[in-house]
Amino acid sequence: MVDAVAHSLENRQHLIVEAGTGIGKSLAYLVPAMLSGRKVIISTGTKNLQEQLFQKDLPALQATLSSPRKVSLLKGRGNYLCRHRLEQAISGGRLHNKQQVRLLRDVRIWAGQTDTGDLAEVGDISDGSPVWRMVSSTTDNCLSTDCAFYDQCEVFQARKRAQESDVVIINHHLLLADISLKERGFGELLPAADAVIVDEAHQLPYTAAQFFGQRLSFYQVNDLINDTRAALKGISRDMPALEEAVLTLGKQNESLLIQLSGPAQRMDW
Repeated sequence: MVDAVAHSLENRQHLIVEAGTGIGKSLAYLVPAMLSGRKVIISTGTKNLQEQLFQKDLPALQATLSSPRKVSLLKGRGNYLCRHRLEQAISGGRLHNKQQVRLLRDVRIWAGQTDTGDLAEVGDISDGSPVWRMVSSTTDNCLSTDCAFYDQCEVFQARKRAQESDVVIINHHLLLADISLKERGFGELLPAADAVIVDEAHQLPYTAAQFFGQRLSFYQVNDLINDTRAALKGISRDMPALEEAVLTLGKQNESLLIQLSGPAQRMDW
């Protein structure tokens, strides 16, 4: 496999490899990728493998090969701290229990120390936590260059590190997001590369079906409601109709959740 990957990188050819678990596939593509001299993007299906490659396998290879090649980890936007939304969360009074208060306090302390902005560094917080959603951004609520914290933006800093790296570790969601943006003519998320290596490729069709489909969730609507309430803070008297609309939407969203409660099921649209 090492020889086949090296040959493909050298000759810019496609290659598909299938092999069993635990025989060393990762090393078999990492070694030629590190020695190729080319810019390589490696996409994984899971965050666990992404972390393993970046935290363990590649550092070990860099030491063994005495390689000066620069490596970076790039995740999707929702994995990084948004300092604007952190300020909103601190001042917004949207916390519902002591655990959320403690988690937000931990995030605030960590925010003053982090070099990466990767929320996975905060010990007790999971990506399903309401606090995680409060302090990360989406493409819908990102203020971009209008943000007061734009120069400190963790997402843009992570993308800058990826631009400057020789080997970039990403996941399938980010790979597909980049493809989608390019197809629609909206630019790109990933740096240009000479080769893309897709590990855990058996997960790619399922991820693509999720990614290129359309989804609307209770949490998306709830985030919209909370963000609007935060923006209205102090000026709601000037916009009573919007305040009333937000209140109505909140009630309807809760009602819909109750109507759909019960055993999880998939139904035809």
